[in-house]
Amino acid sequence: MAHPTVEERRLTARGHERRRQLMDFATLRFAERGYHPTSVAEIVQGIGVGKGVFYWYFSSKEELFLEILREAQQALRRAQRQEIGDEPDPLRRIELGIRSSMAWLDEHRHVFNLFQFAATEERFAPALRRGGEVAAADAVRHVKEGIVEGRIRDGDPEVLTNAVLGVTNQLARVFIHERGERGADVADAAVAFCLEGLLAPPSAPPQPAGTSPRAPAG
Repeated sequence: MAHPTVEERRLTARGHERRRQLMDFATLRFAERGYHPTSVAEIVQGIGVGKGVFYWYFSSKEELFLEILREAQQALRRAQRQEIGDEPDPLRRIELGIRSSMAWLDEHRHVFNLFQFAATEERFAPALRRGGEVAAADAVRHVKEGIVEGRIRDGDPEVLTNAVLGVTNQLARVFIHERGERGADVADAAVAFCLEGLLAPPSAPPQPAGTSPRAPAG
């Protein structure tokens, strides 16, 4: 008789709690010591269980790390969506998205180490890219609405969206992760830079009837 796979198993409340303990402890160890030096034996010893318990929930250390990445990306998007809520203004939604991202990354600084490592590993980079694509798909809607309303410059919305995400991620990496600065301060700089770069140019004032634009002096 075939045993159910890890994905097919239905967990009890206690099972979910145990799985959560494994993931939380492993996240801290991966962030502190790195993925490769951290073994399954160290993880199970850290929470006082046997290897059999680990393999009941995860088929491998690699699967565990992928699940940690997936949950972290989902938690970040959830924080963004909760902050944005039903805000009708697309520019304000972009601002709230940036600020909630910085706040989440400030609170979960250790996760940065996992993102940085995953980006360099062929096994994990595709999962990280997929999460980035989902984030871009969430944000591009706000940019498109801003363009339609004439409040964001007319351009390729995907290019503009990825520019905002790129600036936000770089500022977070350098100033929150590497330099330890406050997320709120970094968010102020990111919002000012990104929104200024997105805004449509101001309309030229109407010319009085029967006049022509003044030629530049010189």
